[in-house]
Amino acid sequence: MFAVNTAILEQTNQILHIIFLFLPFLWAMGILPPLDALFLWGMEQLLEFGLGGSPMSSNTKLLVMFLISAGTAIASYFIPSTLGVILFMTGFGFILSLNLSEIGFAFKHTMISHLASSKSKNMHRGLRIQFGWREFIFYLTVLTFALIEASLLHQFAGFSSFSKASPQAIASYILIILLIIMWLLREIQRVYLFGVFRNPFYPKDVRTVTVFMEKQRRLMKVGVVRRILLTLVSPFAMIAFLSLDRSLQNLHSVSVCIGFTRIFRMVWQNTENALLDIVVVSIAQMLVFNPDLWWNRSLDTGIRLLLVGILRDRLLQFVSKLQFAIAILLTSWTEKKQRRKSTATLITLNVIFLPILLTFVAISALLSSPLLPLFTLPVFLIGFPRPIRSWPGPVGATACVCSDTVYYQQMVPSLAVALQSALAAGSLGLSLPGSHYLCRFQDRLMWILVLEKGFTYCGVNIKGLELQETSCHAAEAHRVDEIFEMAFEHQEHAKILSPNYHFGHILTPCTVLPVRLYSDARSVLSGIIDSHENLKHLKDDFIKVLVWMLVQYCYKKSKTLESPGNADKSKGGSFPENPHSGAVERSRPLREEDSFSVDTIEDWTDDSDIFDLEPSGRLKDRKEPGQLGTTPKVHLPIPGSVETRSQDVPQEMSPEDKLYRAVVLGLPAVDKGKQQEVLPQVEFSCCYSELLSIPEEWRTAPVPTSKVNEMRQRFPEEWYHFTLSQLDFFHLKEKPSNLLEDLMKDKALKDLYIHGVLSCCFGLFGLDNTVPAPSHVFRAYTGGIPWSVGLDWLTGKPELFQLALKAFRYTFKLMVDKASLGPVENFKELANYLEEYENDWYIGLVSDLEWQQAVLQEKPYLFSLGHDPNMGIYTGRVLTLQELLVQVGKLNDEAVRGQWANLSWELLYATNDDEERYSIQAHPVLLRNLTVQAADPPLGYPIYSSELLHLPLF
Repeated sequence: MFAVNTAILEQTNQILHIIFLFLPFLWAMGILPPLDALFLWGMEQLLEFGLGGSPMSSNTKLLVMFLISAGTAIASYFIPSTLGVILFMTGFGFILSLNLSEIGFAFKHTMISHLASSKSKNMHRGLRIQFGWREFIFYLTVLTFALIEASLLHQFAGFSSFSKASPQAIASYILIILLIIMWLLREIQRVYLFGVFRNPFYPKDVRTVTVFMEKQRRLMKVGVVRRILLTLVSPFAMIAFLSLDRSLQNLHSVSVCIGFTRIFRMVWQNTENALLDIVVVSIAQMLVFNPDLWWNRSLDTGIRLLLVGILRDRLLQFVSKLQFAIAILLTSWTEKKQRRKSTATLITLNVIFLPILLTFVAISALLSSPLLPLFTLPVFLIGFPRPIRSWPGPVGATACVCSDTVYYQQMVPSLAVALQSALAAGSLGLSLPGSHYLCRFQDRLMWILVLEKGFTYCGVNIKGLELQETSCHAAEAHRVDEIFEMAFEHQEHAKILSPNYHFGHILTPCTVLPVRLYSDARSVLSGIIDSHENLKHLKDDFIKVLVWMLVQYCYKKSKTLESPGNADKSKGGSFPENPHSGAVERSRPLREEDSFSVDTIEDWTDDSDIFDLEPSGRLKDRKEPGQLGTTPKVHLPIPGSVETRSQDVPQEMSPEDKLYRAVVLGLPAVDKGKQQEVLPQVEFSCCYSELLSIPEEWRTAPVPTSKVNEMRQRFPEEWYHFTLSQLDFFHLKEKPSNLLEDLMKDKALKDLYIHGVLSCCFGLFGLDNTVPAPSHVFRAYTGGIPWSVGLDWLTGKPELFQLALKAFRYTFKLMVDKASLGPVENFKELANYLEEYENDWYIGLVSDLEWQQAVLQEKPYLFSLGHDPNMGIYTGRVLTLQELLVQVGKLNDEAVRGQWANLSWELLYATNDDEERYSIQAHPVLLRNLTVQAADPPLGYPIYSSELLHLPLF
C-alpha cells in the first residue's frame, strides 16, 4: 500500500516539475491567471452554475451574494421536513433573485426621509425611488402565490412517479408550449429572424418616430404578452414542475440541496434559460423511461438540470468562439487591408492543425475564458479565466472626459428608459450578463454592457465613444451605418425573407429605439454672412436687439426691487441699485474743461508754501465737488530713497521731497481737480422711470457729442415704444393706469437708452459707419475683437459687455433666420423671434461652458458659428432636441471578450503601446478600433462611462 502511494507521489512530482517548468511561459503568454482574477472567476462560476445566481457588477456584491447563496444551500440541508425544504427554497430563491442592493438603498432612503420629516405635515407621502410601494406589493403577492402553489402541489400531488400521464408530465407539456411561444414572440420582434432572414412582420423603411410607432403597435402588443408570460406564467409553471418531482422526498441529500436550491432560484433569476433547461430534461425523461439507465439511476432532477445548464452555456460559448475564429481566418484574406505576407501561411497552418484549433476553442469554452487572437492575427491562444465584466475596478469610475461628453450625459437617461421597454419586450434578443450591444445615431456610438440580470431588473453600463472620428474610427463607423441602413432603411422594395447580407459580421441589427436627444445639423453660411445686403442691416438690427435686451434686463431687475415709495417726493430719478443717488464718479477728458478755477485761487494765501501737500484755508475743510469721501493723497517715494515717514504722523520733509510730491516726478501729471466728477442727475418726468433706468456708468463711453446726436436720429423710437408697451409690471402693487404712456413720453429715460446703446456700438464697431466685414462679424460673435479704446471701455463693464455680446449673437442669428425664412414683417414678429431666442435657444460657441450647461439643461435649440480656415468658409451648427430613432445591434460577446483579452495581453504583457499598432487599426468586420475604444481606461478611451444603471423590467 505504501509502495503504491509512493509511486503515485513520484508520478505527481514529475508532472508538477514539468508544469512548473512551463509556468513562466504560460504567464508570458497570458494563460496563467492572476490570483485575484482567478478567485473572482471561481466565485462567479460557482454563483451562476452552482447556486443559480447572476454575475455581479462589483467585487463586493459578488462576495456578499456568494456567501448568502452558499449559506442558503447549506441551510436547506438541515431542514427536517420536505415541505419546509420546498418553502425555504422557493422563498429564498425568489428573494435572492431580486435587486437587493437597490431595495436596501430605497429602504434606507425612505427611513431617513421619514425620520427627517416626522415633524412635518407631509410625513405620510409615499416613498418612490427605484423601489416603491407598488413594487413591494407586487413582489409580496408573487412570493405568496409561489409559496402556496409549491406547498399545495408538493403536499397533494408530489408522490407519483414520472409517466406520460403524471401531473409532472402535464406540467412539462405546458412548459414545452410556453418555450415555443416565448421563443417565437422574441424572434418576431427583431429585424432579422435568427440573424439570417429579414423579419416580414418588422416595419419596413423605418426613418421617423411617428411612422415607426404607428407600424410597431402590433409588435408592442406582442412584447406585452411575452412580458406577462416571462414574468408570471413561466415561473409558476416551472415551480409546479419542480414541486411535483419525487427527488424532493430524499431528505438530507447534498445533491438535492445543491441542485434544487439552484433551480428554484434560477426560475426567477434567469427565467428563459431555466425554462430551456427544464424542457430539455423533461423531454429526456419522456424519451428515456429505462430506470436502469445511468441518467435515471444515479442523478436526481436537480443535478440533471445543473449538468444541462453547464452544457448549454459551454455549447453556446463554443459556437460563439468558433464564429469569432472563423471570422478572423476569413477576413484576414478577404479584407484587402488585413491581408499580409504571412496570411496564406497562417491560414494553411490553421487548416493543418484544425483539431488543435478546435481543442483550443473547446478548452476556452470549457473554462469560460476568452479565445485570444494574438495581435488579432489568426494565431489563437487560451486567455486566462476572468470575470464576465472583463475589467477590474468600479463600473463607470473612469472615462476620458472631454467637451463632447455632455451629449452622452444628456441622452443616457432617455436611452435607459427606451432600453427598459426593449429588454422587457425581448426585442434585443436573449440578454444575459456579458451581452454587448452597439447603438448608433449620427456621429454618436453607445456601447452597452449587461452586467447583472434578475427578476424584473437588469444592470447595465453605457459607454460613449469619441465623436472626433479618426480614419480608423470613421471606416468602422461607416460599416456600422451600412449594416443598419440595410436593415432598417432600404427595405421598402426588398423581398420577403430577404437575407442578411452582413451575416457573419460581429454586429447583428436588433431594433430601433425612440430616444430624446440632440440632432446635429451643420450648414455652410456662404451667401449669408458675406452678403452686403445682410451686413448693411446688421447694425440697425443690433440696435433694436440691444434696446430690447436692455429693457428686459432693467425690467427683470426691477422685479427684485420694491415699488418706489418716495417717488412723488423726489422726481430726481436714479437707478435704484446705486446707493449714491445716481452720482457716478469718473474722470473727464482733459479737453472738456480746465482744472484752473477761482475757487482754488482763494484757497491759497501769501503764507502758503507752494510745496505744502495741501493748501491752507478752506481746502483742508471742504471736499471737492463729487467727492463722497476723503481723496487718498499721493505718497510716492523718490526713486532710490528710503521712506521713513509714518502715514499718520506728519514729519519734516526736505524741499526736494516736497517738490517731488508736488509734481510727482517720472509720472504723468495728476490733475487733482479732474479726478472725479458728478454726472448731472437725471430728471425723470415719470416717477416709475427709475425702475427701467440703466446704470449710469453704462453711458459714460468717451464718444463725441456729434455721435450722440447721430445716435438720436438712428434710435428706433417706435421699436422702443413697442418694447415698453409689452411690459406688464404685474409685480407692482399699485400703479397708475397710464403708466406705460408716461414711460414712453419720458425723454430722460430714452436718453439713457440712447447713451447705453451708443456705448455698446462704440465698443463693438467703433465710431465709423462702414458696413462690417464678415471677418469682423465673426470676431465680434466670438468675442475676439481687436483692441480699441471703445472695447477697452466696454470690457471694463463686464455685465454690459456680456449683454452686448449676447445681443450681437442674437442679431447674427436673426440675420441667418431672415435670410433663410424671409424678412421680419412687423414688430410683433421681431419680438417673437427674440423671446424664442431667450427662452428656447442658446446662441454662443461650442467651446463655451454655457454651451455644455445648456445641453445638460436640455435647451430645445443651440446655435454656434464656426470658421474653417483651410476652406475659408463660415459654418453654422444647430442642435435640436427631439425624439429620434437610435439603431441598436447585438455584438458577438466572445469576439469582444477575445479582442479585449488581446488588448490586455498586448499592453500589459507584451508592452506594445504603439499608437499605430496593427491590433488597433480599422477592421470593418471585427470593429477592432471601436472595441478597443470601448475598453475601460487606461487601456481603452471612452469619453463617457455611466455608473451601473438599474433598469426595472416590469
